[in-house]
Amino acid sequence: MNTYNYTFSILVFALVLNACTTKKHKSKNNDSLATEVFYFGQKPPGLIPEIFAPGIVSINGRFEGTVSFSPDLEEIYFGANYEGGETSIYFSRLEGDQWTPIKKANFTKGKKNEEIHPFVSPNGKRIYFSALDSVFADEKIWYVDRLEGSWGDAIKLDSPVNDDLVFFPNQAKNGDLYYFNLSKFETYYTPSKNGKHTEIKKVDIEFGHHVFISQYQDYLLMTAQNKEDKSRKDNDIYVCFKKQDRTWTKPINLGNKVNSSFNEKNPTVTPDGKYIFFGRAERNGEVGLANVYWVSTEIIDIVRPGNLKQ
Repeated sequence: MNTYNYTFSILVFALVLNACTTKKHKSKNNDSLATEVFYFGQKPPGLIPEIFAPGIVSINGRFEGTVSFSPDLEEIYFGANYEGGETSIYFSRLEGDQWTPIKKANFTKGKKNEEIHPFVSPNGKRIYFSALDSVFADEKIWYVDRLEGSWGDAIKLDSPVNDDLVFFPNQAKNGDLYYFNLSKFETYYTPSKNGKHTEIKKVDIEFGHHVFISQYQDYLLMTAQNKEDKSRKDNDIYVCFKKQDRTWTKPINLGNKVNSSFNEKNPTVTPDGKYIFFGRAERNGEVGLANVYWVSTEIIDIVRPGNLKQ
């Protein structure tokens, strides 16, 4: 009887161990599958930026810019235009394990000549974007709300935000909406109060434009002309960190692993917080006029001041 119980215990233990091993194996396979499916099956980058989805999203001879993913990472939206042409927003969706062909969104259905700077809200229910007819003339923030399987009509944001020329909208997890004011050449945000944006507050940073806020507003990324070498005229990506007194640090250059002698622009961070996406204008390069690059957000932690380490 004791021998039977001992043998039975060994058998049960073996089955449990096998089940755990199988579960781990399946989990590992699922992680591998997720890597293969999300982000167009691209191998995730490390601390050195890589071109994102060459031949699919990054097309030689075309300008590509601001990138935004839905919270579930199953939709991508980005701005693109050919030299001399108008910028439009393009998108693709993950259906099963395949991404749909890239298509033009045309949110305003021709009401505006250009649609730029898409941003999918943290809850996935809205896409904010900038729309205009002429550069530095009528840039405003618009949005579309999600319907069943599609998007609703484009609506210009009913807010004092649009009293000026504004663009590059993006939103923190609590609903605060950040944007750049072209009229004043400064960054602002408008708190979300019951879904309305009536109050406007300045973001007190030393310099920078095309500012992107992190989900929890602990850091922001921006584009600015290189400040470390006065002989350079190209734009780099900088980061500011929120200090304990709620003010921002001085902008910190992300370094030459991210920034090149070309123009880096329009940084955004993926909803999972893992990657920075940005455009790199390589007018004289072999790759293209402006391709989309991505890099691990670990680069942000590397330059984070020691007293602000998380």
